[in-house]
Amino acid sequence: MLACHTMAETGAEETFGLHGQATYVWQAKPGLTAAYSGPNSLRTAYERSYSFTATAAAGLRPWAGAEAYVNAEGVQGVPLSGLVGLGGLTNSELQKTAGSKPKLYRARAFLRQSWALGDTQEGAREAVESDFNQLGGTQAKQRLVLTLGNLAVSDIFDDNRYAHDGRTQFLNWAFLTHGHYDFAADSRGYSQGAALEWINEGWALRGGRFEVSRESNGLLLDSHIGKVHGDQIEFERSHRLLGEEGTVRLLLFRNVATMARFDEALAAAGGTVPVLDSVRRLQAKRGWGLAFEQTLGTTLGGFLRLGRHDGRTEVYSFAAIDNAISAGLVWKGTAWQRAGDQFGLAIASQGLSAPHRRYLAAGGSDFFVGDGALHYGRETIVEATYTAALVRGLWLALDFQHIKNPAYNRDRGPAQTLALRLHAEL
Repeated sequence: MLACHTMAETGAEETFGLHGQATYVWQAKPGLTAAYSGPNSLRTAYERSYSFTATAAAGLRPWAGAEAYVNAEGVQGVPLSGLVGLGGLTNSELQKTAGSKPKLYRARAFLRQSWALGDTQEGAREAVESDFNQLGGTQAKQRLVLTLGNLAVSDIFDDNRYAHDGRTQFLNWAFLTHGHYDFAADSRGYSQGAALEWINEGWALRGGRFEVSRESNGLLLDSHIGKVHGDQIEFERSHRLLGEEGTVRLLLFRNVATMARFDEALAAAGGTVPVLDSVRRLQAKRGWGLAFEQTLGTTLGGFLRLGRHDGRTEVYSFAAIDNAISAGLVWKGTAWQRAGDQFGLAIASQGLSAPHRRYLAAGGSDFFVGDGALHYGRETIVEATYTAALVRGLWLALDFQHIKNPAYNRDRGPAQTLALRLHAEL
């Protein structure tokens, strides 16, 4: 990343940092077979897609223990099939507001305040590298951290070292976080709110409340955070397994928003094609996720995620996934004398709740899927990606995805995509 280090090289605290990234993804989907198609189906013809994102992030330390960050971001792109037709969408860089004309906006503007707990001597502190939205220096191993402002919920919760960032890791939405984690966000993936973390050596406990959008997958957030909101709490525990480092995280979440229930939409339709618009009301969605990450020697690491939400209400902010299990392995290129390279292989199996299946089988559509009918089967995604370091600060990745039962429909697919990703940290 582009970094202006005022003091980091000397080992002292960095007082100001500037970082930037740019990512271009080209993706193609061959044609696929289908017995039928609906309003939100993956298109059967050959398609090409692209996305471009660029981010500039500035951070400063206004007083002891505090860090303030602002990110400006631009996005442009054309998605496959209008960004519908799959539970796990194939390019996490494509937002719901993406289009062929560039859009520039503020992605993040937040404050992070840390308070040391217990011993503050040198041995009770750990080094922090200068990075994107992270000033270099040291921090207390035991600390309380308050983060508030405009940011992404996934910046804090379910932070997995192997599957978390589509710009440098796996591309599919199913591997960004728990596929069923319908975290509070606008249609670009950001929200406003606050999170408090209690971090000790080897464990952490964090909770947060954030604003949901005014409507399903909408761009505008609802500021009535006492009435409508997304809440989450996460417990994290680090461990050593056969001498290797690992982490376990348990996530619980609850969203309160004006949402539609699938069974209520079916009942209101009276035998006609059901729609969600007529039955939206204030209600809650609850879910959980369990995540593991584990190093397996010096060149190999892996992850496992599983969980579900209650499946009664429509997709509100993330993906059309009600329950999921995913796993993957990542090999560092040092194993074949390419220290800057890495190879990743991951698989996700995801499903829908019974009410969601009944709604789609009756011809209904949600925000992402709707084939007009449904011969249900779990959607299975296999993704393989190789990232090669070209020169300092520039990487080229080749990515392949195979998707069985796209949009949970045995009567369609399989679908496949091939992508090239160019990522720069300037």
